[in-house]
Amino acid sequence: MSAAAIACDPTRLRVRVSGAVQGVGFRPYVYGLAKRYGLVGFVVNDPEGVTIEVEGNWAAEFVAALRLEAPPLARIDEICVHQTAALGTKDFSVTTSQAGRLSTRIVADAATCEQCLSELFDPENRHYLYPFISCSHCGPRYTIAERLPYDRRNTVMKAFSLCAACAADYADPASRRFHAEAIACPTCGPRLSHGINAIVAAIAGGQIVAVKGLGGYQLLCDARNQRAVQRLRSRKQRPQKPFAVMVGSIAQVNEIAEANGPELALLESSARPIILLPTRNDLAPALAPGLSRVGVMLPLAPLHHLIFHELRSTAAWLAGPGPVIVATSANPSGEPLLIDNAQARRRLEGIADLIVTHDREILTRADDSVMSVVAGRPQFIRRARGYVPEPTRLARSVPTVLAVGGALKSTVTITRGNEAFVSQHIGDLDTAEGLRAFEETIRHLTSTLDVEPVVIAHDLHPNMASTRFAEASGRTLIAVQHHHAHAAAAIAEHGHAGPALALVLDGHGFGCDGGNWGGELLLCEGSRFRRIGHLAPLQMPGGDRAAREPWRMASAVLHRLGRGNEIGPRFAAQRQAERVPALLDRQGGATTTSAGRLFDAAAALLGVASLQSYEGEAAMKFEALVRRTAILEAGWTIERGVLSLRPLFSRLIADDLDAADGAGLFHGTFAAACIDWVTHAARRTGVSTIVLSGGCFLNAVLAEEIDRGCRSAGLTPLVPRQLPPNDGGLSLGQAWIAALRITNSRQP
Repeated sequence: MSAAAIACDPTRLRVRVSGAVQGVGFRPYVYGLAKRYGLVGFVVNDPEGVTIEVEGNWAAEFVAALRLEAPPLARIDEICVHQTAALGTKDFSVTTSQAGRLSTRIVADAATCEQCLSELFDPENRHYLYPFISCSHCGPRYTIAERLPYDRRNTVMKAFSLCAACAADYADPASRRFHAEAIACPTCGPRLSHGINAIVAAIAGGQIVAVKGLGGYQLLCDARNQRAVQRLRSRKQRPQKPFAVMVGSIAQVNEIAEANGPELALLESSARPIILLPTRNDLAPALAPGLSRVGVMLPLAPLHHLIFHELRSTAAWLAGPGPVIVATSANPSGEPLLIDNAQARRRLEGIADLIVTHDREILTRADDSVMSVVAGRPQFIRRARGYVPEPTRLARSVPTVLAVGGALKSTVTITRGNEAFVSQHIGDLDTAEGLRAFEETIRHLTSTLDVEPVVIAHDLHPNMASTRFAEASGRTLIAVQHHHAHAAAAIAEHGHAGPALALVLDGHGFGCDGGNWGGELLLCEGSRFRRIGHLAPLQMPGGDRAAREPWRMASAVLHRLGRGNEIGPRFAAQRQAERVPALLDRQGGATTTSAGRLFDAAAALLGVASLQSYEGEAAMKFEALVRRTAILEAGWTIERGVLSLRPLFSRLIADDLDAADGAGLFHGTFAAACIDWVTHAARRTGVSTIVLSGGCFLNAVLAEEIDRGCRSAGLTPLVPRQLPPNDGGLSLGQAWIAALRITNSRQP
């Protein structure tokens, strides 16, 4: 019903609001708005969101203002208005939540708001220096919720009885802490095991501190102290993988990095993600070895603000530049983020010098989200705290599907109606702890959404841990090819209905022929796809070891170029180098079409990295060398849909090419080859929509060059924005394909 029609009749209106409208201060907002317009009636949380009934002459204005002035964490999907008979109510009230089958949702955890921050440092306020201050506009949500509706009795805060002052705020519709479920104060709320002074003294003294944050434990140390950072690397068994840092304020960001407007806006958002920024190199060299960017974040919890407030007053930082601290996930190498106090004390004893716990339980682990800005738009690298469980809106309602993702950078997805809920980043599933976290996430997401999946979608790979979980479930299964899922995730996110070409560049995926795919050109339509092109296959001497040892892929390139005799001398430091030529001479060895392995090969040939201690290390260090890109004319060939970079590799091994120039030439030429490839395919098929996905699109140089080239060629690129292009988005694509197949099978 329109506002104009409402204005003609002052009878009672029933207003249904759906979306993220519980636990965000929406009811007190509605209460205040109704009072402003002199309306009577009520507001209540219900299984679908919020129901409002109002009577009064200004009801139309009230409805019009609902969306315009909503609380900062609210997300309104739909407002439905109906007229009902007037009841002659005398006042406006906020009533108790209704029970029933749920279709609303919990919002993500949010960084401390400005109002709470002001109170945190106000000596006259009862929350002064209290590390758990929060209100309806900030604080933990998803990580402390057991189930919906999002009421205190359904969160871990039920363990803390409200004092008189907090109870008064909680019950006052005029307060921003009205039904703020995480409300607490020093009298009645959670407590730290150690004081701020002890934490700051340890950091200032070069020690490593583990603190319990919103979604799990973090490890902190002085980011300018090389010895402290090296000690953290040694203890965490993380020899090269970069650490993120936290600075105390937005003003300090440009002291350590270069940030533009969109990047600064992301840093200050309530989600408080880590943003990758070009570093100014005044931090410890061990922070991000061989890389040109560093992950930067701002304080997200009151505890972080208190630490920086105290650090700034210590002797070490009074006269010099502001404090910068490493803020990295507190988990033993390769395992999920720790959330349990007893487990943290046991597992972090040999890593942290000081372990700071508190007595507010974390139910759902949520690591820090990581993002970058590519081609002027945000791009996820890891999607977790601050964004989960915000759903992706689908083009139509679909059956309820559970999709279990891949084996690395694991996520799961559950569809409900026209929404797809992608879980927080879980991590790799190669440990027992990782599998437990994976199964806990499925149970929690299923419970909070109050749904029962009709099928489970999984990767085509038969030996993947997520596939074995699906097979053991006893449910109906739908297998989805890895690269098809990558493409479908972007198609689902953008609501694209027609056919699309998909350029999928990543490290590894099980192909329909049982082979090792990874550089694919697909034609996707509905729930089906056809492989119309791929990168030229390259041998993988040593099988899976080649993914961890780039020199092996470089050896395969040399062998392909007829220069196998150079392998031993070039890689003399590798003990197996003399044996690899014989492996490459054999027929029937493992091959791959992987784009990621081409990056590895190029990096090793140019002396950037022969081995890698973490996934993508060689490619990331290779990208960091790019000063400018160049294109080698005739640097590639395309025959029957197969793209070969053989001419480019012949140039890369020339003696007159240094690593930086080689990196620029490889990136520029590979991007140009891909643009040529998809342009030819678009002309041949008549399809001009191009999906760009896969882990290689985390490479900002490659992503920007290909995106720009596609647009210049008159093509329309679809790039993942709500999810990462890497395996963190696989589960959404699996869910969308499975849902389409179910829907198609039910049609006559």
